[in-house]
Amino acid sequence: MVFRRLLGPIGVGGPAVDTVLAPGAVPPGGSLTGEVRVEGGDAAFDIEHITLEFVARVEVETDDGEHEGDVVFERCTVGGGFRLDRGVRHVVPFAVTVPWETPVTELHGQALGVVLGVRTELGVAGARDKGDLDLLAVRPLPVQEAILEAFGQLGFGFRSADIEYGRIGGTGGRLPFHQEIELGPPPRYAHAVDEVEVTFLAGPGGMDVVLEADRRGSPFGGGHDALTRFTVAHEEAGDTDWNAKVGTWLHYLLEHRSSPAAHGSHGSHSHGLFPGAGHDGHHHGHGTGPAVAAGAAGLAVGVGAGIVGAEIVDEIGDAFEEEDESEGED
Repeated sequence: MVFRRLLGPIGVGGPAVDTVLAPGAVPPGGSLTGEVRVEGGDAAFDIEHITLEFVARVEVETDDGEHEGDVVFERCTVGGGFRLDRGVRHVVPFAVTVPWETPVTELHGQALGVVLGVRTELGVAGARDKGDLDLLAVRPLPVQEAILEAFGQLGFGFRSADIEYGRIGGTGGRLPFHQEIELGPPPRYAHAVDEVEVTFLAGPGGMDVVLEADRRGSPFGGGHDALTRFTVAHEEAGDTDWNAKVGTWLHYLLEHRSSPAAHGSHGSHSHGLFPGAGHDGHHHGHGTGPAVAAGAAGLAVGVGAGIVGAEIVDEIGDAFEEEDESEGED
């Protein structure tokens, strides 16, 4: 992104900022590297701090419908404490850790339609001003990719992905939102379930996998949602029969009507129910994104879905830009 002159609280003629992220996608818990380039304005300024904000476009459901908003879920100060003379350029390299629960934006290089960004805040003379915003690409962790591949091998197809505001009770999620990856069932499961939603809540030592099924009703009763949670370790990614494990998860999810139990890795599980099952303060609908068949290569986003995702990225990226400009005018 080109240098963007800050015209908000700092005033006309203030410094310009351009943040450049290293190319390629970064996994949750990984290191995001890049540099912030600051260019002096019409006078000398004391740069008090340079802070990066991680921003997510989040869906929020209220009584009057569904809305989208931006949520800042991490702030990292990467520099500051120097004087920037008129017209001088100053470069601040950085390496910051991406939060473990950060949503995944792509799979096999194809966009999922989930939008994250990194926005730069400059603190000058007691004022704070927002600079440019750059789209952030996040790829799955190996264990996340292995699980999604297994769903694909079992015949599930990608429908859509979104970020829902609210935490899932009992999981210990730290972010104020969670990602839902919505999968359409193959014929062998279609009689029992309309859709399966997968949520990953990763941490340094492992990951909770929350599965929610929109179960079909019978002639004698309506359908209902089933929700359960399983725990896996990062080390399991390469030496586990994921088709068998995910198949077992699905069997449990679709055959049990009780409250969701927390299951450990390697097939062991706790019989205790995890409290607050469901979404805290949150009710959601189901996505109607493009259904893409999964082939032998696993869960496929497909070319069509990738194009849709790219269009969404462009549209919301423009919205981010417009919001930044409106903030600068206030």
